[in-house]
Amino acid sequence: MSSQAPLIDRFARRITYLRLSVTDRCDLRCAYCMPERMEFLPKAEVLTLEELHRLSLHFIARGVRKIRLTGGEPLVRRDMMDLVRALGRKLGDGLDELTLTTNGTRLTEFADDLAAAGVKRINVSLDTLDRGAFAKLSRRDMLPQVLEGIAAAKAAGLRVKINAVALKDINEAEIPGLIEWAHGAGHDMTLIEVMPLGEIEGDRFDHYLPLDAVRRDLETRWTLTDSDARSGGPARYVDIAETGGRLGFITPLTGNFCAGCNRVRVTATGQLYMCLGGEGRVDLRAALRSDNPDSALSECFARAMGEKQERHSFVIDRPGSAPAVSRHMSTTGG
Repeated sequence: MSSQAPLIDRFARRITYLRLSVTDRCDLRCAYCMPERMEFLPKAEVLTLEELHRLSLHFIARGVRKIRLTGGEPLVRRDMMDLVRALGRKLGDGLDELTLTTNGTRLTEFADDLAAAGVKRINVSLDTLDRGAFAKLSRRDMLPQVLEGIAAAKAAGLRVKINAVALKDINEAEIPGLIEWAHGAGHDMTLIEVMPLGEIEGDRFDHYLPLDAVRRDLETRWTLTDSDARSGGPARYVDIAETGGRLGFITPLTGNFCAGCNRVRVTATGQLYMCLGGEGRVDLRAALRSDNPDSALSECFARAMGEKQERHSFVIDRPGSAPAVSRHMSTTGG
């Protein structure tokens, strides 16, 4: 597929990063992400692996240089590695990086295959090292499998970054220890503010922990120096002298990062969301399955760039704050 005009939105931001969800299904039920009895999409509505591949090629032709595969949990999808291998063949041929975000439960099985397909680094979501707290938060007793998976990824040569959602009264006291563990194992780490996406059982306000407060606390323990390092996403990094590692902060509530947005998200059903915090979407599945998919997708991309909003409007400022959008993170893609 020949190169075409780059994707540039109405605020002159060039889109070079696609977060592509391959499934909304997950083998965990993290309390801040989804209800215990989550209703997942009918499989008939989900794009086939071939369609996900074709769609990715269209994005690469329009200037996307990085693809992150997400979910749900991407590694629960059957034959997922077929897609990873197919996209891996585009590395150095339009694609600079292929990576994924995972909860780590299946990394023991897939780490070697991911590395062989050209994946160099992955993000693993892990909010606690306490087995009881993990089971309560994720509603599944699977911490040993996650830790084994992280070790397998490291052994396979993958660079691992640990992502942790900062949660008041849940893992707040554990954050310094989690950082020390990650850095001691040679992993970078990123802290994330809880995001108001979808209805959950409970009130996110009860556990919302602003990261500016977390940073102030960490600065009483360690020497934090701002870093110029960038990973292509919204995280801003510091180096910690005492641990010898790097720590990122993703602050959708206390530090809006939208000005430099270079990302779009596509759900497993082919819905293109221009902003994680917006309801605006464009149906790429209908375009893919039309009589003239090339033309239809071009029209969809033009519409999306014209409608991409300037910034999100995430707020958790009082008890009972409504979600910014009705869909859950697992539906959009993490």
